[in-house]
Formats: sequence, C-alpha cells, structure tokens
Amino acid sequence: MKLHNTLTRKMEEFQPLEDKKVKLYSCGLTVYSQPHIGNWVPYIYWDVLARTLRASGYDVDRVQNITDVGHLTSDEDAGEDKMLKSALKEGSTAWEVADKYIKVAEHEAFELLGLEKPEHMPRATDYIPQQIALVQQLEKRGLTYVIDDGVYFDTSKIDDYGELARLDIKGLRFGARVENTGKKTPTDFAVWKFSNPAEKRDMEWASPWGKGFPGWHLECSAMIREILGDQIDIHTGGIDHIPVHHTNEIAQSESVTGKRLARYWLHNNHLKVNGTKIAKSLGNGYTLKDILEKGFDVQAFKLMVLSKHYRTEGNFTWEILEASQNRLNHWKAVADLYWQRPHSEVSTGMLSALQADLNTPAAVAMVDRAFEKIELADMSPSKDLLTEITDLLGISIVGQDISDGQKELLTKRQVARDNKDFGLSDRIREELEDKKTVVRDTSSGQIWSRL
Repeated sequence: MKLHNTLTRKMEEFQPLEDKKVKLYSCGLTVYSQPHIGNWVPYIYWDVLARTLRASGYDVDRVQNITDVGHLTSDEDAGEDKMLKSALKEGSTAWEVADKYIKVAEHEAFELLGLEKPEHMPRATDYIPQQIALVQQLEKRGLTYVIDDGVYFDTSKIDDYGELARLDIKGLRFGARVENTGKKTPTDFAVWKFSNPAEKRDMEWASPWGKGFPGWHLECSAMIREILGDQIDIHTGGIDHIPVHHTNEIAQSESVTGKRLARYWLHNNHLKVNGTKIAKSLGNGYTLKDILEKGFDVQAFKLMVLSKHYRTEGNFTWEILEASQNRLNHWKAVADLYWQRPHSEVSTGMLSALQADLNTPAAVAMVDRAFEKIELADMSPSKDLLTEITDLLGISIVGQDISDGQKELLTKRQVARDNKDFGLSDRIREELEDKKTVVRDTSSGQIWSRL
C-alpha cells in the first residue's frame, strides 16, 4: 500500500479513477439513538463536497452506509453492541430501534437540514453474505485467526498497518490501546464476533466460524466493494475514525484486492459545545429539535457549521448560533431585494473557494461581500447568484414576492408617511408584520423582507 492522501490540493489537480466520475463513500450514522448536533456536522460538509464536485462537472456516485449492527460501545472490539444496548433500554428489539432512528435521521437530514440524499444508503444488515465472503477471502490469505470471542484480523501479517493514522505499532503494547483478551497483537481487530451464549441477541447470523455478527469495520469494506468496486476516489469520515475504523478498513480491503482502497481521505474535526466535548453525562447533547424549540432556524445551524473549515474544531454556543441566525436573516433580507430592485451582475466566485480543500468559510465570506456590494449599489442579487448559494451550500434563502394586498398596504403606508400620518404608518407596519413581512425605511424608499 502507498501513503493515503488527503484532499488538500485544488480541484483542478484532482484526478478520479474514471474520467469525470467520482466514487465517494461516507461513513454513516450508527442508528441506535437520537442524533445530536455534533453527529450532523460531517454530513453538512460532505453534502457540500458532493455539490461542489457536481458543480465542477463530475458525475458523483455516493454511498453513505447505515450501521445497524456490530458497532460496540468500545471501538476496541469490547463492550455491548450499541444497537442491543439501546433496545434493552427502550424495551424493544434491535430491529425496531434501527427502523425508528433511521426514520428520525432521514427526516432530520433531508427535510430539516436540506441535505441531498446519497445515491446509495445501504444497511449493514442487508450485506451480511458479502461480509462473510470477505472474511473467507481474508482467511484464505492466512490473515485471520480464531479465539474464544471471534475471528480476528492478524495485523502483524501486513507491513504498513496503521499508515493512515501514523500509528507507532512497535511502541504499542497491550493496555495502551486495548486489553489483552487473547489477541496476538494489540492492533488485531475482530472481523466476526461470536454470539455470547448467555446473551439474547436480536441480530445474529450463521457463519462458517459460528453464530454471531460482523465486526463494525467489516461493513464499510464489504459495501464499498459491492456497490462501488475495489477502489474509490474519496472516502470521508470523522477524525475519530482515523486510528481504528479507517485504519482497519484499509487493512482488510487492500489485503483482499491488492489495490489502494481510496485515493483521497477527508476527515472532519469535532464540534464542541461551550468548548467541551459533547457527552450525555454533561447534558450538552443538543439536537435539531432543541434548536427549533428555541426559535432558531436549522439552516442557521448549518450556516454556523460551514463558517468553520471541516478540518477545524468547531464550537457551539447559543450566542454563536444567534449570530449565525442574524447572518441568515440578513442573507434572506438581501434575497428579498430580488423582487424590489434592479438585478446586479455581482457574483461570489465561491465555487473556486470550495474547490480548494472545501474552503466553506471563504465561500460564506464571499457571499457576505457580494451582498454588501449589492446593497451599497441599491440593487438586488440575480437569480443565478441566489441559485448558486442554494446549489453549492445547500442553504435556501430564495423567497417569494409579497402579495398584491401587501403591496397595496405598502403604497398606503408610503402615502401616510408623505402626509406625516405616522400613526397610520405604524399601524400598517404592524399589520404587515402580522403577515410575516417587516418594513425598513431607507434613503431609496421602503424595503420589505420576510420575518
């Protein structure tokens, strides 16, 4: 295997395996609970990545998996299965838990956040035969061994294990990353776990090695190969995936295919809340529902995320979200000028920023500057500019023109102001606000915008 690149170069230097076709894989959610705001950060970025690739002329074939089995509470092949633990807590089955939170996730992703749906969203439980077949291939190559709790990949059999994470394999000892449970070396990982006879499992399958379930890392390798082929162009995930999950994916995939799994890897940094890691014990695992209940627009959260680079650690506070909401409100107010003033030819140029390592903060700043120029010129953004913001950032600020009745009220209000009847002017302003329209008086006349 060769050193695995990150996509830090400009898009014009990006070379997919097939001309103008990009195979993209994103590690998806483990559907065992209500997603918190930090869970949504990567998918906001990777949505913009896919939009940018398409806007750059590429045909994108994207897979985003759904982990509904095999992800243990510890990344080190130990602890309870997250799905089973949640099922016991909710008094249901693991299958019911998965179905429940898949629906929740799809509603939040595609309806609330407005993310584009990937071409493929496979569930791990739908690819059990492929995962078993992959383990058999590893076994034939002499890369696995069996101990009491499962079938393990022998990382000592490959020379470059841990290259992506730059792991110090020689300096790693049992207890440093994992307890000694019978594994030959600390970095060995489970590709198939045996069912505990004392534990009732909802999700288990027969295999050549015994009844059990796949290791968490196995599903991604199996689904990538089945849907996209032996090699892909871009693989995305969180920085927490680097040392274990993605390192193990690379090991098992490339050991079978003999080919580099992905040409480019993109890893997003975490979102903290008030400078602290998100944790249930701290009560800071805010959800999109919490954002809505506090009167904020979910799109404001999306804009807040994009205001930081994907490789930069983010921070959430209600004050930061309020600032993002104000920015979104301003963008919408400028967009509403489309119906009231001549259109400007000012453009943002943000595609070039996104093509340079997905520089979303620069793209957001470009929108700010373009809108400032438009306002100073007493003009409005063009339809193309507004569409560009929606198409690239996935943030819709395009509204509709006000009704004829509202326009009549504006005319009456202007007459009232001309006659210095400010009482009537104020009453009409309040009536318009009841119709979700706010009026500003400027040197060039009345300007309305949506509330």
